[in-house]
Amino acid sequence: MYKHILYATDLSEETDYLTNKVLAVKELTHAKLTVVHVVEPMPGYSYAYLGIEDIEGQLIEEARATLGKLCDKLGVDKQNQRIEVGPTKSKIHGVAAEIGADLIIVGSHGRHGLSLLLGSTANAVLHGANCDVLVVRLPE
Repeated sequence: MYKHILYATDLSEETDYLTNKVLAVKELTHAKLTVVHVVEPMPGYSYAYLGIEDIEGQLIEEARATLGKLCDKLGVDKQNQRIEVGPTKSKIHGVAAEIGADLIIVGSHGRHGLSLLLGSTANAVLHGANCDVLVVRLPE
């Protein structure tokens, strides 16, 4: 069974639904759990505007605080809480490889049509992962 789970969260309002699923899998497998949230970097040209570094730093700090509260619910210690800055797909894959995750859990809003063709984070993670990926459909 799984030994190390990586839970990739966007820290959205649906987090409670997904958190319950993650807890169930963790309890079933007795696996170690690492939680990651990726902050997309501000576009390069935006640094021309004054104070944009402060905004990105503030986003990271807010994410860190929210992630800490989530990890308290999950029983995940600080060393297994990750905030990454960069392209979401590659950062999730990088963390998964670094920690030796054998399962990645992500949520999906289950979009259809054009938005599905343009790609979603869950779809991107699924199609580039070197381990199993559990995509949990979030309630509408």
